[in-house]
Amino acid sequence: MDAKRIIMHIDLDSFFVSVERKFDPTLIGKPVIIGGSAERGVVASCSYEARKYGIHSAMPSKQAYRLCPHAIFLRGNHHLYSEASREVTEIIHQSVPLYQKTSVDEFYIDYTGMDRFHNCYQHASEVRQRIIRETGLPISFGMSSGKTVSKMATNQAKPNGQLYIPHGMEKAFLAPLNISKIPGLGESTAAKLYQYGVEKIGDLQRTNLKFLETVFGKAGRFLWDKANGIDHSEIIPHGSRKSISTENTFHINISDPGTIETTLVSMTEELASKLRKENMVASCMAIKLRYANFETHTQQEKIALTAAEHILIPGIKNLLKKAWNTHRPIRLIGVRLSNLCPGSYQINLFEDNEERIKLYQALDKINFKFGEKTVCRAAGMDIGTRNFNPFMRG
Repeated sequence: MDAKRIIMHIDLDSFFVSVERKFDPTLIGKPVIIGGSAERGVVASCSYEARKYGIHSAMPSKQAYRLCPHAIFLRGNHHLYSEASREVTEIIHQSVPLYQKTSVDEFYIDYTGMDRFHNCYQHASEVRQRIIRETGLPISFGMSSGKTVSKMATNQAKPNGQLYIPHGMEKAFLAPLNISKIPGLGESTAAKLYQYGVEKIGDLQRTNLKFLETVFGKAGRFLWDKANGIDHSEIIPHGSRKSISTENTFHINISDPGTIETTLVSMTEELASKLRKENMVASCMAIKLRYANFETHTQQEKIALTAAEHILIPGIKNLLKKAWNTHRPIRLIGVRLSNLCPGSYQINLFEDNEERIKLYQALDKINFKFGEKTVCRAAGMDIGTRNFNPFMRG
């Protein structure tokens, strides 16, 4: 007989804001917005005080300012957030046998089978308290039989709380919640469900599966499963990250090729350095451009496995030429390296030499010891990590 699944979902509450408040307690109790300025950028995170005004992640900063002009806008400090995330990850790594880190502030933990030896909810509570005690950061968690219900339980437990949904109680827990609470449910799908009178998840539970499949196609089964608390997706162990990325929102719309190229070089150099630090290589690179009207374009290309800038930077520059209509100013630019796997830089017998290999080793040794961009290409000297959008999703 298979063991009953026990899945815990952890989310650090308003993570970027909480980290900023840790270093500047005067921000506590005030509406704080991370990501750009009042004029430009996109909200990466906001405090609960700011959310009361209708502000949420991914909202244009200008709109957030209109909703709450007295909010405190901070550009964010990626280094601080990464270090805080590392501290939390280390505690989880020491405390549980199997976990998945899905973003800088979100984790899933698999307790399946551990109930023979421990009270899993009590153990989870102790892990949460240890994180709060050692990092000073607020954190919430949900626990149930699957990822989806646990994530929704976490959202109900916020801020700074915890909630356990026993086996067999998933549907009862979900029924009174609005369908908008279902993770991954888009606004257009929700609007269509509202048209059919489906507002609560309980309404969705009572809706015929055949009807959902007729109206929504394959997504019909997805909706029905989510509504009924069915989620068999597995925990993918930490370290199986498949991509690494960074974005930069310019203070003003940029059309100068030199500025855009310089930013791309610095971003690519930063990501390549992170890959080498984690002993990873990538086989796909991509760029993202967003114009003033928020129209977004991406371009990607498969490459041989590498973590070397002298290969990645020319490739990224080439993608820029393909993706950018040079007559249109850019408000945001991003770089993503994906299809990651463990490995180190492979020496190219036809192009590399001893000096180049030693150069990478020396650069990494200095930057790993004294901090990112202590030594970097001249093109990226004026571009600091702290200027980047602090998103770092794997």
